[in-house]
Amino acid sequence: MSATASAPLESEITRLSNRVDELLAALEQLREENRALRQRHESLNNERATLLQKNEQVRTRVEAMIGRLKTLEHGA
Repeated sequence: MSATASAPLESEITRLSNRVDELLAALEQLREENRALRQRHESLNNERATLLQKNEQVRTRVEAMIGRLKTLEHGA
């Protein structure tokens, strides 16, 4: 193969190599974003569970207050 024929081939190999490097960098960025999103999702699920538990506690307390108020109302 002559030097003039190998120049376009080397150029194409360089271009493809650069593109592979770009794709690998994009892949790494997406992996990091995915990791961060999974962590955020877990955090939000934990927060949601805590809020649901607190909501249930408040609902129970309010129902108990209503019950006491009705008892007072009927006793008065």
